[in-house]
Amino acid sequence: MMDKELEKLSRLTPPAIDPQARARALAAAMQAFDSAENNAAAAQGNARGWRPSSIINWIWSPAVNKKFLAGSALATLLVIPAAGYLTLELTRNQPIIDQEKIAGTVSKNGVAKPAEPRLSEAPAEENRPAQSSAADSAQILQDKEPQAAKSAAELRAEFDAGEIAALKSKSEDSAAALGMAKRAAPAAPGVVSQGQLLAEPMAVAPSPVPPADGRMQIQLDPSRERFANAAANPIKSVAADPVSTFSADVDSASYSFVRRSLTGGAMPDPQSVRVEEMINYFPYDWPGPEKADQPFKATVTVMPTPWNHDTELMHVAIKGYDIAPATAPHANLVFLIDVSGSMDEPDKLPLLKSAFRLLVNRLKADDTVSIVTYAGNAGTVLEPTRVAEKSKILSAIDRLEAGGSTGGAEGIEAAYDLAKKAFVKDGVNRVMLATDGDFNVGPSSDEDLKRIIEEKRKDGIFLTVLGFGRGNLNDSLMQTLAQNGNGSAAYIDTLAEAQKTLVEEAGSTLFPIAKDVKFQVEFNPERIAEYRLIGYETRALNREDFNNDRVDAGDIGSGHSVTAIYEITPKGSPAVMNDDLRYGAADKAPAKAADSAHEGGELAFVKMRYKRPGEDKSALITTPVGDGNAVATIDAAPEDVRFSVAVAAFGQKLSRAAAVDAYPYQAIADLAAESRGADPFGYRSDFLGLIRLADGLSQR
Repeated sequence: MMDKELEKLSRLTPPAIDPQARARALAAAMQAFDSAENNAAAAQGNARGWRPSSIINWIWSPAVNKKFLAGSALATLLVIPAAGYLTLELTRNQPIIDQEKIAGTVSKNGVAKPAEPRLSEAPAEENRPAQSSAADSAQILQDKEPQAAKSAAELRAEFDAGEIAALKSKSEDSAAALGMAKRAAPAAPGVVSQGQLLAEPMAVAPSPVPPADGRMQIQLDPSRERFANAAANPIKSVAADPVSTFSADVDSASYSFVRRSLTGGAMPDPQSVRVEEMINYFPYDWPGPEKADQPFKATVTVMPTPWNHDTELMHVAIKGYDIAPATAPHANLVFLIDVSGSMDEPDKLPLLKSAFRLLVNRLKADDTVSIVTYAGNAGTVLEPTRVAEKSKILSAIDRLEAGGSTGGAEGIEAAYDLAKKAFVKDGVNRVMLATDGDFNVGPSSDEDLKRIIEEKRKDGIFLTVLGFGRGNLNDSLMQTLAQNGNGSAAYIDTLAEAQKTLVEEAGSTLFPIAKDVKFQVEFNPERIAEYRLIGYETRALNREDFNNDRVDAGDIGSGHSVTAIYEITPKGSPAVMNDDLRYGAADKAPAKAADSAHEGGELAFVKMRYKRPGEDKSALITTPVGDGNAVATIDAAPEDVRFSVAVAAFGQKLSRAAAVDAYPYQAIADLAAESRGADPFGYRSDFLGLIRLADGLSQR
């Protein structure tokens, strides 16, 4: 991989150098040369007509003047490395740019060639400094003596604070003296004008790219990533706390985070692991409702726990009604795209553009698409446009470019206003926010943005948050926006993941069938001593929130699958962790109800509340859980149930849950392999590969 990186560096065009900085560098180099030769005080001329020098110079000068081949080759070997080192030191901290642009600017033999035409609205005269960067760099190679190279620290020391600030200002204003190509300032941030397609080519500054596939990583700081998580759910006593309440979660971002880390050769941050999102990442063939009148159906299975023979698992599977594509309502989509400087990496804006192209090709001709971008400020790139004009939409996407700070709040306001302007009654109205979550201008705290989103959701507009990139990913903010904006969150790390989220699962991603979906499970203290909900830590609700229609909760889309797993401890099991209460249990249910539950063999009672899109009053669905839902062995459980349990075990293992400490990765892999079943897209096979990677990495 290092050879590839060095090959890329060898093809880069040196940037333009500030004339004053160059003059100071040359003066310092000459001073160093004179000091080394002990001839600083020597006259610059003498009677012989030449400057006194060493015997080496006497031999060297005739060779060069006569243009001997050996002399030229030796000069090249000495001068180019020295000049390259100086250029690298001066451009070390330059922003990352698209390597495709670099490839278009530099030929394979390292000679500058005209760059691909860029879209720009800057006046022609403002582009001239950038165009001359190649010539300036060539002049440096000619003027610089090999012995004149100075350390980077010494060179940087000659710049005072004012000069450094001036250079930073020039870089941010797209007139970089350090070799950045100048960017224009169009009406909408991050968009270049089609009217300038034939503008004069501009040189671009070289910059290493930190991809997510294991190549050399530069300018990344994983410690800047923020993840939303909470302490693992504790074991609760049914006698003291018999009711568990939580919100639905159909997000899948956590699984993509985990995959990115493991395939990159590192164990994931435990805070990035949300077990329920890993489980819900996979499609399952749970039984669904037959009619749209009932938006989803619950299926409950009770089975032995693979990692603890003294407990059982209560597996609750929810399947949403699947809307046929032909009957899907019209969609009014607003793409809210982050084009700030932090998005200028290959796995961010370029991947984002490819992902949205996939989605546009999936939409119907009568659907509408709008595009709003935001960087330092927000702007409308594309007014509501029917997908029948697909070329116009794709052209607008292709013209997006990154640069500037990140003022997300203004972009959110503009996107919701545009969605409201093109609102489709009885249709799907959704803002799709694509970002790395690095908001740093205007209201940027999670609480500030939460208030904005809570206000906007009242208009009946849903939200999808798509995360991109690594190094400064703000998953915490993504979760805040999705959970409070009637929406969902996904993380797009590859084009294949974009295909899964925006094409294969477009129905569940775009078309909601129920909102504010809540679950409440009551356990029978006569049968169950303790329980532990696996995952959903960030979705916990108070018991009284279940019947409060003003409390927001998660949404379920067309065909969505939602799975919740409880580890339960039967009454009398040696695995019971809590002592009996000295002064009696909590308030008991009326004797008649308790007797009825016991006689019917009830273990628990599952309740679900939901609202239909556009409605404010919730409806209730209930499902009793009894011995009829139980299977005697793990192998007797359905394949999908066993596979989801394997995923739950893996997620707990990665999050360092004590419950699975003694359950090895190999046992998880065996359980997953035996229950893999139909795998048309290869997701489950890939999961088996992740288990093997985690097993190997954990032994380091």
